[in-house]
Amino acid sequence: MQAQEKKIYTPREYLDFEVASELRHEYINGEVIPMTGGTPNHNRISGNIYITLSLELKRKAYEVFHVDQRLWIPEFNIYTYPDVMVLPKPIQLQQGRKDTVVNPCFIAEVLSKSTQNYDRSEKFAAYRSINTFQEYLLVDQSQVHVEHYVKTGSNQWLFSEYTDLSITLFLSTLSLNMQLADLYENIDLTIQNRKN
Repeated sequence: MQAQEKKIYTPREYLDFEVASELRHEYINGEVIPMTGGTPNHNRISGNIYITLSLELKRKAYEVFHVDQRLWIPEFNIYTYPDVMVLPKPIQLQQGRKDTVVNPCFIAEVLSKSTQNYDRSEKFAAYRSINTFQEYLLVDQSQVHVEHYVKTGSNQWLFSEYTDLSITLFLSTLSLNMQLADLYENIDLTIQNRKN
């Protein structure tokens, strides 16, 4: 029995399909991939990040988007929906589109077992191809563990990780502090201390 070949879509076919769909899909180099529903912890954490950033950046020259805003990454031929992203104003849209942005400076993803390797590797590589992208936050939903990447120069990123709720991390791109305790507020988990 022969394996069925995957259908390859053009970006236009994907966008026509996506606009009409009730579900969200990522587009990765011709392949359309359904996005699975998140857990309550995933939704709470991404919501906590969105609320914190929205309050801190109120009346500043940024816009904060949560979950449903599509991002186009032309160098990697990817359409995706980051959990949270911040764009400097005025936001830039993909040419010919009113629903797809191209210029985030900050992105946060909440890690799940099925996506954590992709979020740390191929997806991060794609994000790094965006000229405006300066800062990346990866938040584990099953334990207190945050990975923080800040662009420090051409092809250079500084990595920090945090496992203590009392930590305050500084988002240099946005010039604001964020408490880990705020990210994990109302999260149902057993705090596991990781050994360094």
